Amino acid sequence: MYSQQRSHWQRAFINGAMHMTPLNLAVIPWGVLAGSMAVEAGLSFWQSVAMSAMIFAGAAQLVTLGLLNSGAGYLTIIISVFFITSQHLLYGLTMRPHVKNFSTTKRLSIGFLLTDELFAISAAKRHPLSFSYLFGAGFSFYIVWLITSLLGILMANFITDLSRLHLDFSVIATLLAIVVPLTKKISTICGVIFSLVTAVILSLYSISSAIVIAGVGGMCVSVMVSRMLKEEK
Repeated sequence: MYSQQRSHWQRAFINGAMHMTPLNLAVIPWGVLAGSMAVEAGLSFWQSVAMSAMIFAGAAQLVTLGLLNSGAGYLTIIISVFFITSQHLLYGLTMRPHVKNFSTTKRLSIGFLLTDELFAISAAKRHPLSFSYLFGAGFSFYIVWLITSLLGILMANFITDLSRLHLDFSVIATLLAIVVPLTKKISTICGVIFSLVTAVILSLYSISSAIVIAGVGGMCVSVMVSRMLKEEK
């Protein structure tokens, strides 16, 4: 009985890791960029490693490092990171039905590993999600993030100005890999198009909150279109 449970746990863990593989590959340049930016921001080797290991939030890390380089204060950094990562509150509420029966330790571990990528993987699954599946997907992504961040830290000590390699394209590539498979309804498509157009227009006018406004506006548009068309959930 125990061996069967262990075998099932291992299969689910491996399935989760395998399903995360495309996003693991897409995030490699992003991890390298985050590691190299940490060094360029003046962090020591171990501070740079600790940042990737403890924060584990690509967008938050890049924004934090960019603000540090620009001389921004701690309050500005905290507020900016809060709004950038606020979508995780929605992720947590959405995934609650899947994890509510997990132990506290398991819920906390999934909470730490919860990223845009893990949420996308979980949202694409129709059947109940097991802890071993979610942990396998999230942990594999975490390991890849640590390895690539470490690679970026080491490369920054030998290659000057890694930004000229334009590794930041990986941020867009990764988000596209997440969004496109989930865009299946007309309401979602309308929200995505609205967010895209709004973000571009507001950015052209140098409005600092362009992304936040575009994101919130896109969600509102999706909800209104969904209600108008009476789409099924």
